Amino acid sequence: MSFPSPTIKEILERYKVIWALNHASSLMGWDREVNMPEEGIGGRSLAAAEIAKLVQKLMLDEEFVKLIDKADGEELTDIERGVVRMLKRDLKFYRKVPPEIVAEFAKVTSEAFVAWRTAKEKADFKVFAPYLERVVQLARVIADKLGYEEHPYDALLDLHEEGLTSRDVENIFSTLEPGIRRLLDKISTSGWPKHHPLEEEPYDRRSMEEAIREILATIGYPERRFRIDVSPHPFTIGIASPFDVRITVRYPPKDFKEPLFSAIHEFGHALYELGVDEALAYTPVGTGVSLGVHESQSRFWENIVGRSRQFVSLISPILRRHLSNLARYSDEDIYYYFNVVRPSLIRTEADEVTYNLHILLRYRIERLMIAGEVKVTDVPSLWNEEMERLLGVRPRNDAEGVLQDIHWSHGSIGYFPTYTLGNVIAAQIKYAMGFLEDAVASGDFAKIKEWLRERIHRWGATYPPKELVRRATGETYNPSYLLKYLENKYR
Repeated sequence: MSFPSPTIKEILERYKVIWALNHASSLMGWDREVNMPEEGIGGRSLAAAEIAKLVQKLMLDEEFVKLIDKADGEELTDIERGVVRMLKRDLKFYRKVPPEIVAEFAKVTSEAFVAWRTAKEKADFKVFAPYLERVVQLARVIADKLGYEEHPYDALLDLHEEGLTSRDVENIFSTLEPGIRRLLDKISTSGWPKHHPLEEEPYDRRSMEEAIREILATIGYPERRFRIDVSPHPFTIGIASPFDVRITVRYPPKDFKEPLFSAIHEFGHALYELGVDEALAYTPVGTGVSLGVHESQSRFWENIVGRSRQFVSLISPILRRHLSNLARYSDEDIYYYFNVVRPSLIRTEADEVTYNLHILLRYRIERLMIAGEVKVTDVPSLWNEEMERLLGVRPRNDAEGVLQDIHWSHGSIGYFPTYTLGNVIAAQIKYAMGFLEDAVASGDFAKIKEWLRERIHRWGATYPPKELVRRATGETYNPSYLLKYLENKYR
């Protein structure tokens, strides 16, 4: 991969400063959630706001903009067109959203994260509500500035998933919601386990950390480019993809599958960033193209690979070596433990059958908030009512209800639908790949990773998400594959 256009080469030379500032912001974000003392938030918020303003100033530099416009009229390679497309997306944002809004958004979301963390610890939404109110107000302003055709929420969706609209999301859920409800009715009378004793058993954290590292090593990763830490909410961040990618894991005191699958999930994200062609590093296309495609990689590894019978058979000796209590459980016991199905309160702990109903709830509430059809102060009660309607369970407090997710504190409104989109794409990948079960059974993860790298990872953000998915699987978003996968597995 190369950049033959002299104009693109000049653009990329100028872009290095912007990349460096984004690199610093990523490192600051990772530190904020992993290492930073709570009272450091004041200085961190100020620094984040100033960097955000500086990036906007550099993006809007007259000479830089002229170069982008010049390149847009030239004959370019696919990769070079990707560079221009990604920069034009950024330019649209920075041209239309005033610097004071960019700076205030960066400042408010840094403060909101600390407020959310405190509110969750106290199970008190009122602590977080003023910050969420401001986040929603700013999101509305940003949506209005960016413009939209049908709904202000579409402008926010597009920030996270290029080209995604409410109409796309509605089409996906119009297939998934009734299909999942039918499947849940069948599962409830089939004898499939709703509980497992291992969910209540404690484990030794250090032993679990060692098991996770050995399992990830079995899949294969470049240790000198990858690290694992601990945070309240697991996440992945490419500090300098594909050379420095980091994940975090959370370790509750019992139920070892939670840290195991959060690690495999985040590792799926990391593999994507680590698989981007090195020639694209430090450029606008040198990262994953979108959150939905990114989520397809994590959910592919977490669910379709990680919860399969073949994977259980492969890793059960590792688990038994590190967790002595597993000696009395067969591989079949572990498989059903990994695949318990029941309506639950916490999204990150939800099984793969009910998970997308959690996303549907958040999607609908976000659209209502952005449209001004529901007040922020009314969100907890609406959340509880929708949770009971969709899943038949009701939160006992705000911590296991409206405060369970970190996303709104980051200002990530329009993000949640990308989780379901990721599940949809992951299922399409499974059926397009064809050889998955045999490869997992034999431990041939190199073959799986090579397929993913050649069709998805290496291209970074070269192609728009819908085009990349079509190139990889033969069609764009088709939720019928996800229903097919779930129905075949849980029938």
